Amino acid sequence: MAGFDKVVSSYEEAMEGLKDGDTVIAGGFGLCGIPEGLIAEIKRKQTKELTVVSNNCGVDDFGLGILLHDRQIKKIIASYVGENALFEQQLLDGIIDVELTPQGTLAEKMRAGGAGIPGFYTATGYGTPVAEGKEVKEFNGRPYILEESITGEFAIVKAWKADRYGNLVFRHTAMNFNPMAATAGKITVVEVEEIVEPGELEPSEIHTPGIYVNRVIKGNFEKRIERVTTRK
Repeated sequence: MAGFDKVVSSYEEAMEGLKDGDTVIAGGFGLCGIPEGLIAEIKRKQTKELTVVSNNCGVDDFGLGILLHDRQIKKIIASYVGENALFEQQLLDGIIDVELTPQGTLAEKMRAGGAGIPGFYTATGYGTPVAEGKEVKEFNGRPYILEESITGEFAIVKAWKADRYGNLVFRHTAMNFNPMAATAGKITVVEVEEIVEPGELEPSEIHTPGIYVNRVIKGNFEKRIERVTTRK
């Protein structure tokens, strides 16, 4: 990639270099703020034996859930199973290795990984199966467990806007895991709704600076709603 311009023109180019056995860190919460097109490209590439780090695994036929049909995911580090019956069944059948992690701890694992911090202590999970096999240390009379940070070969992220230098702006609840995930990949690929020229984004409104981003692609999003609820 020449110069500062991070924009790529195809999903194939966006996910170039992804290989069997890689760890992929994915932004999004449920179906909110997920990189739909990048996930579809992983499906098309049929990359196998992946470790996926994400809040959850989409639904049966959308989001990360589509990678379960051909058993492309070997292990997933997530905070909950969510609305995905196939994910639940593969977990119960022992087909997929699942490491359930408290939601805040998962977010901090990504953030710490992106900051170059190898681990941190948290009180969350102490005295539960989450703490099994982990170092315990006491601070101010309260026990904490040591959690290791997370990094991956790839991070796939959904943002609202980006400039060609990879500076990112997220919108509303798509701020969920996306900013943390964006920092934790050796190669960070971002799918956006709009690409603007450098200088068009107000510097004070940039959530993730382009130094963390390797590739940007403009996507077309279905933005499916996971569970529709309305007033009576």
